[in-house]
Amino acid sequence: MVRIFIFISLFSLTLFAAKNDKNNIYETDCVKCHNRIPVTIDKYFYRYLLKYSSETEVKKAMFAFLKNPTKEKTIMSESFITRFGIKKKTKLSDKKLNEALDIYWEKYKIFGKLK
Repeated sequence: MVRIFIFISLFSLTLFAAKNDKNNIYETDCVKCHNRIPVTIDKYFYRYLLKYSSETEVKKAMFAFLKNPTKEKTIMSESFITRFGIKKKTKLSDKKLNEALDIYWEKYKIFGKLK
């Protein structure tokens, strides 16, 4: 009986975690919009990483751009800007934006993943 309870509990937690993974702020607010353009969202990450190198600097630059997007702050090419324009200012709170950036970093970081 105890084993069944433990199994059901673990299974429920696994389903809950999987569901929440798809319903986090990054998935609902970032990926949803970025899926509308032909450049995959990971390409932005790699551009930021090449330019800013560290986790702190990448997140700081992304945060600054998303709070106040300008042509001067973008990492995208002139042709990309001409075709798609500059994104609109985020409506996320600072806390939610930082949470989304943390999830984004964890999803695409290469540190510790290279063998």
